[in-house]
Amino acid sequence: MSDIESIGASGGFFEEPEDFRPPVPQAHSSEYIRTDISPESDSQLPKLQLRLVGTSPLWGHLLWNAGIYTAKHLDQHIELVKGKTVLELGAAGALPSIVAALIGAKKVVSTDYPDADLLNNIQYNVKSIVYDAAAIDTNRIVVEGYIWGHDYLPLQKHIGGEDSKFDLIILSDLVFNHSEHHKLLRTVKDLLASDGKALVVFSPHRPKLLGEDLQFFETCKEFDLRPEFIEMVNWRPMFDEDHETVEIRSRVYAYYLTQM
Repeated sequence: MSDIESIGASGGFFEEPEDFRPPVPQAHSSEYIRTDISPESDSQLPKLQLRLVGTSPLWGHLLWNAGIYTAKHLDQHIELVKGKTVLELGAAGALPSIVAALIGAKKVVSTDYPDADLLNNIQYNVKSIVYDAAAIDTNRIVVEGYIWGHDYLPLQKHIGGEDSKFDLIILSDLVFNHSEHHKLLRTVKDLLASDGKALVVFSPHRPKLLGEDLQFFETCKEFDLRPEFIEMVNWRPMFDEDHETVEIRSRVYAYYLTQM
């Protein structure tokens, strides 16, 4: 028996006291109210109770302003969604995906990094809101783990198979991930229908890096994608800190990308 094994066995030297580590944060819920429901929406369900994971290194434990803006934008512009195929990248709590399904999308593929907690949580929200509360067809929305830029077939199989394209691709609060811009744009380029649109919404959570966030809309041209500025609005920022940057952090930017 080695010395380390002896110490561990006889003295409990490496045993952690019960209160050594803080408890893992529990899942929590956040209510979203649809205030712009079109009479043509398949479901008029106004209150959506979303469950969010307790914590996530991928920031999927928060309902971001960009996600709320995106959901409102879809309800206000149902022509983007009604009867269309929709892909959401980095869905987190999947609010935009769920609203798209409630409006009447033909098919919604809601994706996030293949982390079990994140994907199980999306499945929970889809079941509790779309299938149970709204009683929508269970084939309308599917959940997939997906890493940007990887094989597209697991996504395309839900809308007809290889070479199938999506009418709408949603990117909500993803451009902060600067190292992934090329992979995101390649995915959009390859999966967006010739007459489709990508909806890109974000807030500058790191004000000093706003220029790098906005570079996404210059880099997209390298992929023959055309950026179209929709608007910039100011909402209450996600975090009450650093008063000098509060105006920048309160911004929500929205763009469309289309094929050139």
